[in-house]
Amino acid sequence: MTRQLTSFDDSRAYRDAVGRYASGVVVVGATADDGQRVGFTCQSFHSISLDPPLILIGVARTSSTYPLIRDLGRFAVSVLGHGHREVASAFARKGVDRWSGVAHTETAAGNPVLSESLVWLDCEIDAEHDAGDHHLVVGRVLEMSSPDAQDGAEPLLFYRGGFHRIAPAPAAG
Repeated sequence: MTRQLTSFDDSRAYRDAVGRYASGVVVVGATADDGQRVGFTCQSFHSISLDPPLILIGVARTSSTYPLIRDLGRFAVSVLGHGHREVASAFARKGVDRWSGVAHTETAAGNPVLSESLVWLDCEIDAEHDAGDHHLVVGRVLEMSSPDAQDGAEPLLFYRGGFHRIAPAPAAG
């Protein structure tokens, strides 16, 4: 059975449909010139180019944090492991100091990154495009952590509205 989307009234069905695609979860963070750290949880994150190294994040237009990051022109992305469920939930809340009590370090540019992230990427904003109810933000990667720093750790996945982890595939036999 197929379904044709005819109006915005079908948005729940669309959300359920695209929710069947598992995505990783990241925290996007930056430090303002006055030292204030900001950040938010994001599951719309992709590598889009190797040369030059570019990533893409999708940010809701309603975000109150992203305008601060846009003004700075830079941000860092921390890729979350399966042990970061509470961190992901905390960074999705409004009106709290999201970095309080969270172990983090800073990149050379001063952006905060989670200490135990699977990997982090420090970026400058290369481009921004409006796309419906989101901004598509292209970041040029300037610095990153060692890709094998957390070798063996599993990523935190978002699938069908909740957090999940990778289950090992059954042995072939």
